[in-house]
Amino acid sequence: MTEHLDDNQLISLRRDKLASIRARRNAFPNDFRRDIVALELDNQFGDKDREQLDSIGHVARVAGRVIRMRGPFLVIQDETGPIQLYLNNKTLSEDQAAELKLLDLGDIIGAEGVVFRTGKGELTVRVDSFLLLTKSLRPLPDKFKGLTDTEVRYRQRYLDLIMNEKSRSVFTVRSRIVGFLRRYFSEHGFMEVETPMMHLIPGGATARPFVTHHNALDQEMYLRIAPELFLKRLVVGGFERVFEINRSFRNEGLSTRHNPEFTMLEFYQAYADYEDLMDLTEDLFRRLAVEVIGTPAITYQGSDYDLSQPFDRLSVNDAILKYCPGVSADDLEDRGAAQALAERFGVAVDASMGIGKIVMEIFEEKVEHQLDRPTFITSYPTEVSPLARRNDENPDITDRFELIIGGREMANGFSELNDAEDQAERFRAQAQRKDAGDHEAMHYDDDYITALEYGMPPTAGEGIGVDRLVMLFTDSPSIRDVLLFPHMRPQHDD
Repeated sequence: MTEHLDDNQLISLRRDKLASIRARRNAFPNDFRRDIVALELDNQFGDKDREQLDSIGHVARVAGRVIRMRGPFLVIQDETGPIQLYLNNKTLSEDQAAELKLLDLGDIIGAEGVVFRTGKGELTVRVDSFLLLTKSLRPLPDKFKGLTDTEVRYRQRYLDLIMNEKSRSVFTVRSRIVGFLRRYFSEHGFMEVETPMMHLIPGGATARPFVTHHNALDQEMYLRIAPELFLKRLVVGGFERVFEINRSFRNEGLSTRHNPEFTMLEFYQAYADYEDLMDLTEDLFRRLAVEVIGTPAITYQGSDYDLSQPFDRLSVNDAILKYCPGVSADDLEDRGAAQALAERFGVAVDASMGIGKIVMEIFEEKVEHQLDRPTFITSYPTEVSPLARRNDENPDITDRFELIIGGREMANGFSELNDAEDQAERFRAQAQRKDAGDHEAMHYDDDYITALEYGMPPTAGEGIGVDRLVMLFTDSPSIRDVLLFPHMRPQHDD
C-alpha cells in the first residue's frame, strides 16, 4: 500500500518505475496519434445505447492524463473532458499487462479500443492496447480533498488546471471573451494595432511605472502603463478607428482587483464623443454576455445583473448627493466646503488637492462601492482627467465616464482632448504635481503635443480592464483567479 508513504517515498517509487521503462524501451515516445477527444466522443456516441454501440464497433484512439484508477477501470482527462477506459489483464498482451502495473495517477497515456457501454450505462473504451507516453514523477493531490490551497493554486497553476474543472472553465471563458472582443471591434470597422511596451516617457494614465534600462542606448525606459498616447498618434495619422488588446504594467499594490501587469482593451473612434461610447459599451456588454455566457442575466458574487436593461447614468456630484445622506450641492461648490465635507467623512485630503481631487476622493471612498447595478458615472473633474476634453458648458468638468458594476470600475472613456495648447497646459500642471512628490502624476510628453499640433479630429476613446471583465463573467472574486500566472511574492527557504 502506498497511502501511508510520504511524497519523497512516492517520488522514489515512481522514479524506479521510470527506470524500469527506460530499460525496456523509449520512455517518452512521441509517435502516438489520437483520432478523437472526450467531447467528440460524447457528441458522437453519447446518445447510443449498448446494442447500437456494439453494432457500430467503433475503434477509438484516445489520449490523456490518468485521473482515476479503480480496478480494471481508468479515467483519463484531455482538454475537453474525461474518458473512461476498461483494461482487462486477460485480454492484454504479456508486455502490456506488465506495463499496466507501472501506471500511476497523473501518468499520460494513449489507448486504442472499441467504444462500448458498461452494465451501469457508462460510455467507455475497451482497451486493446495502450502506451505510457509520459511518466508523472510527482503524485497528484488527494482526489477527495482536491487542490484547495489557494496559494498552491496560484503558484502551481498547472496543478490547479489538472485538478480543478472550474479553473479550466474560467480560462476557457477568458479565451472566448478575448476572441469576442476582437470580432466585435473588427465588425465595427476598427483596426487592431500594436504599440510599444517600452516607453521613453510613461503616459496615458496617472500611475507609477516600472523602470528598466536599455543597455545599448544607455537609457532609462519605462514599461507601458497604458497605450493611449500612441493610439491617439495613430488617429492623428489617419487611422480613424483603432483598438489594441494590450499588456500594461503599473508599479502599484497587490489586491483582489490589482495585479502589477494586466490586460486592457483600448479603442479610439474619430468623429465620436463619450456618449457614443457609452452606447457602444452597453451593446458590447450585452452581446458579450449572450455570446459567451448564453444570457444577458449574470450573477456576480451573489448579486444578479440583467445587462439587457438600460445602464444608469449619473454625474459624479449627483452620485455623491444620492448615496451620501445629508450632503447638499453647496458642499461640492468650492474647495473649503468640499474639504470640510471630506473631513466630516474621515476622507484624507492634503493641501495640494484642488476641489476636483477632493470631490473624487469623497466619491471613491463613500460612493463607488455602493454602485451595484451597471452605472455610468459622468462629468469627472478636469483636475483628475488630464487627457479628457473639457465640457463646453462647464470647463471644471470633462466629457468623461467610468462604468461601475458591482462597486468596481469596469471601463473608463471620454471625449479626447485634441486642443494641443490645453493639453500642454495640463501636462505642465501634472509635471508640477510630480515635482511636488506625486509619483503617479504624468510626465510632460513633448512629442505627443507635437502630434496634436498637426491636428487630431474630434475623437472618443475608452479602456476596458479585460481581467475585471473576466472576473465579472466567471463570478471570480479575485483577479488572481482569472490570471494564469498572477504575480506572487517570492517564497524563501528557511
